[in-house]
Amino acid sequence: MSANQLDLRCYHVTGAPREKVVQVAAAAAAGGAGVIQVRSKPISVRDLTELAIDVAAAVEEANPATRVLIDDRVDVAAALMGEHHIHGVHIGQDDLDPRLARQVLGEDAIIGLTTGTLELVQGANEYAEVIDYIGAGPFRPTPTKTSARAPLGLEGYPPLVAASAVPVVAIGDVQAADAEALAETGVAGVAIVRAFMDSHDPSALATTVVRAFDRANAATGSHA
Repeated sequence: MSANQLDLRCYHVTGAPREKVVQVAAAAAAGGAGVIQVRSKPISVRDLTELAIDVAAAVEEANPATRVLIDDRVDVAAALMGEHHIHGVHIGQDDLDPRLARQVLGEDAIIGLTTGTLELVQGANEYAEVIDYIGAGPFRPTPTKTSARAPLGLEGYPPLVAASAVPVVAIGDVQAADAEALAETGVAGVAIVRAFMDSHDPSALATTVVRAFDRANAATGSHA
């Protein structure tokens, strides 16, 4: 696994409108986003594959250090890894078992898993040997992804970070202005969808988030 090379501070999840996805992903990468997750629902497998290839090429040109993950579809990630600038998958609670995903994708792939409650985080610890990080949310209510889970708010993250055997990424209507306060809770990064898609300068937004994490980590002496 590649956890030691994985920069989760600024994590962009692609959103809508579709025609802006590639441009925004590349700009986020240029600004320092360490991870781009290609997500577009609903979408056919063929369309997801084409979108992922386009995003991967643009991200690689903008910042070769940025990792590109596929949302949910282990099969698509497996088909594209190696030939394209694609490095793994982010899976949900109802997707392929993380152990099977690791078997399919190999030891160098990046694998993330969605959680959000203490129970789900504790359950994810069973997969700590095969996953690289967990996503936890929602931070705030968000229209881009519905779940029955109550918003965590700032106070919800420290217990999850303490319970998790792997790094935690906060998601759910996170804004750049939230990054420093969230970093102080111990999360390794923030996943941002709409703020990037709506931004007039996605590159500057990414840089702002990365710097916020660096400030918080410097203040706490953390090297996360």
